[in-house]
Amino acid sequence: MAHKILILNGPNLNMLSEREPEIYGSDTLESIGVACQHKGQTLGMMVDFRQSNEEGELVGWIQSAAKDFSGIVLNAGAYSHTSIAILDALRAASLPTIEVHLSNIYRRESFRHHSYISQAALGVICGLGTQGYLLALDALARIVDED
Repeated sequence: MAHKILILNGPNLNMLSEREPEIYGSDTLESIGVACQHKGQTLGMMVDFRQSNEEGELVGWIQSAAKDFSGIVLNAGAYSHTSIAILDALRAASLPTIEVHLSNIYRRESFRHHSYISQAALGVICGLGTQGYLLALDALARIVDED
């Protein structure tokens, strides 16, 4: 049976290619989703790619993920720096999680240097644009196969 991986995207990521392309790049969220689907297929994994601007919806998806998924890739956007609720949901789900940021959060404003999500993530990939999602899938493929 193929592993199912949940890829979640937080607020404003639906605005990719329109919002600050000099920081976030020119790829759309849809094109990132397609790339992740293809990468998942090559790794023998099923990928469920979602986005929400609502913190509660993200929390709900994480809480229910433990039933159906083997791991999570999470780009929580601004919620990375503010959401204890998402951190608590990740801890409750107890799934291997890789945190992704398109930009290098450590080269940006100081408030972006802290991430609550990192406390629950096995790893963090930042600053590599779209490639970060694909690297996260590579990492999760190895991690879930070891379990």
